[in-house]
Amino acid sequence: MTKLPELEKIKFFKYHGTGNDFIIIDNREQKIIFSNEKAVSSLCDRRFGIGADGLILLENSPTSDFRMIYYNSDGKEGSMCGNGGRCIVAFAAKLGIIKHTTTFDATDGLHEAMILEITSEKSEVSLKMQDVANVEMNNHHYILNTGSPHYVVFADNIEKTDVVKEGRIIRNSERFKSDGINVNFVSGKSGHLQIKTYERGVEDETWSCGTGSVAAALAFELEGLALRGIPVEISTRGGSLKVSYKRHENIFTDIQLIGPTILVYEGFIDKTF
Repeated sequence: MTKLPELEKIKFFKYHGTGNDFIIIDNREQKIIFSNEKAVSSLCDRRFGIGADGLILLENSPTSDFRMIYYNSDGKEGSMCGNGGRCIVAFAAKLGIIKHTTTFDATDGLHEAMILEITSEKSEVSLKMQDVANVEMNNHHYILNTGSPHYVVFADNIEKTDVVKEGRIIRNSERFKSDGINVNFVSGKSGHLQIKTYERGVEDETWSCGTGSVAAALAFELEGLALRGIPVEISTRGGSLKVSYKRHENIFTDIQLIGPTILVYEGFIDKTF
């Protein structure tokens, strides 16, 4: 009987940052090239694949410690992912690429990050985001780009908000339907806010969104609800994050997204894509 050749197996790692979960793969040897969007979406499928909000490849970079390539769960290459950025920093430390500080390349440019605490499975990571200078302020909502485009709307009680229904309406509205936008529902006071996010590319509510939390914190500041000089504390469905920043008029610099990352498990997939 003819023996069939064994498929090459690729090691993956499953991480989450406050419930925002990712498949992460060390692709420095360029073993993985996705030929189509279905290959990624199949891996991210929660019933027939590993299951994740997105997939991240760690690759070599000529200008920094490593390069982050991010795919949404729909299979399309995405814009910057804050929680994914924090997770890949912890992953790079696990691989021995970095120790406690790093500079890495993402789709929106270079990012600096620092590991504040680290164990074999859990890390606390502070990720520096890009400066934000353009914020569209309206009566009931804010529109801004924190590495990904975000729509922030303040609600009296987000627990009663149908995040998927309302978020989908805004995301698919005439203005945003071509490129999409992430929609964040926010409430809170005295330096602490709650947030729920509908993410484009996932097309559903996620348990946390890093760039969305940053967008919400900056909108919170513009609403006059943040405590000056103190990081904004943010409660997501999956845990707590902090966002610190410096503000000069309506320009925000030195933005830091701070929170935990967890290594959930690791395994192998057959290279069938």
